[in-house]
Amino acid sequence: MPTRRRIILGNPLQLLLLACSFALAGYAGVRLLDGDWFGVALWFVGAALLHDLVLLPLYATADRALVRGLRAAGRGAWILYVRVPAALSGLLLLVWFPLISGSVSRRYRSATGLPADGFLARWLLITAVLFGASALLLALRLRRATKRRPPAAH
Repeated sequence: MPTRRRIILGNPLQLLLLACSFALAGYAGVRLLDGDWFGVALWFVGAALLHDLVLLPLYATADRALVRGLRAAGRGAWILYVRVPAALSGLLLLVWFPLISGSVSRRYRSATGLPADGFLARWLLITAVLFGASALLLALRLRRATKRRPPAAH
């Protein structure tokens, strides 16, 4: 007797939230494409190509170098303590690059009435805080690990 496959749909609340998120994304897409649909579509395709052909190989190579370097130095446990703040800082740089670089400062001022200066300093400060907090967590972890070790017998 052949077995029948049963489709697992999941929790009804999850399905409702998923349907609502698709509806919201569809509404946002319709509103976004309302004015200049070709420019928006070109931007999405360009962003996907830039990510896949340029950025992905760059950060994959940087991550491999980090992992190899830390493992060679005997610090393999430190990988996530460098990887996480670097990824968050890189994501912030990617999202806010036009303002961090200052390339759209006139347009930003005309659209918002606010000055566009200070984004570079804020990004650097956030990056320093992320790496500092990560270093603090690593130091606490290492301290706790040394306290748990029994003293060596002489």
